[in-house]
Amino acid sequence: MALDAHLAQVLQMMANPAAKPMHEGSPEEGRAAYLALTHGTRTPEQIAPVASVADAVVDGAAGPLKARIYRPEGAGPFPTVVYFHGGGYVIGDLDTHDNMCRDVCRGAKAVVVAVDYRLAPEHPFPAGIEDAIAAARWVVAHARELGGNDIVGVAGDSAGGNFSAVVSQQLRDAGINLAAQFLIYPAVDHAAAEYPSAEQNGKGYFLESDTMTWFYKHYASGVAETMDPRLAPIQAENLANLPPALVVTAEFDPLRDQGAAYAEALRAAGGKAELIPGPGMIHGFFDMGRWSPVAQDIIERSTRRFGEMLRGQ
Repeated sequence: MALDAHLAQVLQMMANPAAKPMHEGSPEEGRAAYLALTHGTRTPEQIAPVASVADAVVDGAAGPLKARIYRPEGAGPFPTVVYFHGGGYVIGDLDTHDNMCRDVCRGAKAVVVAVDYRLAPEHPFPAGIEDAIAAARWVVAHARELGGNDIVGVAGDSAGGNFSAVVSQQLRDAGINLAAQFLIYPAVDHAAAEYPSAEQNGKGYFLESDTMTWFYKHYASGVAETMDPRLAPIQAENLANLPPALVVTAEFDPLRDQGAAYAEALRAAGGKAELIPGPGMIHGFFDMGRWSPVAQDIIERSTRRFGEMLRGQ
């Protein structure tokens, strides 16, 4: 399928020959640019409405972490979802992913707890994933206070999809059963170059190969070639008995093939994994529904389906 016409306009809007590519800048510059593109481009009417939003604190691996709790309209009890934002483990925060968390809250009819985990390079691997595991454990322990029942799932996009997959594995090994995992164009294998989509879509579609290399250099320099499943959950020895997974991919995304491969690997291990492809979509489209009707349709369908999976449907 051709690139979505609305997203093609977005890419054209972002194309600035005078601007320095992210991989040539500092993490601080990358964070500021990402915040400006996401939170900074929203207009008031584009903010997805939910019943309430409140800042909070959850446990991390090395101390308290900032968090944000989104509650849906209606009467509970609701499932609770721990959300880990994307951004290559280097950029992104609670504000960049505010609308995405609102969409998950609305579509899944779940309480969403967004976690502001530590970022690289100030806190390289495994700090961020250790925070994610600790925060998920905290949410499981407080689920009845948050959502009102014992149903807990995880969700995340890109690097956050990596964290959601890893958390699902780590909690399974600890005897904690999550209800479902929502993996939005997840980064599940550091050997990205081995997948055709990495070469096909490595330039010109928002997330580029040079940027991915820059992310990994900051996050996991010196250990990225190991088979540590906390870096590459698709490399884990045991993929059985994991929570049902909903995997969303984008056609023009370098991560497309590894996301699809992870869904297939989960099914091959006897698990339940559903794949929702994103025809005409690019990496990051989950925050671009305000610009693309096709993107918005996928956002609504997938968040609704995730809500059903949380409830065992």
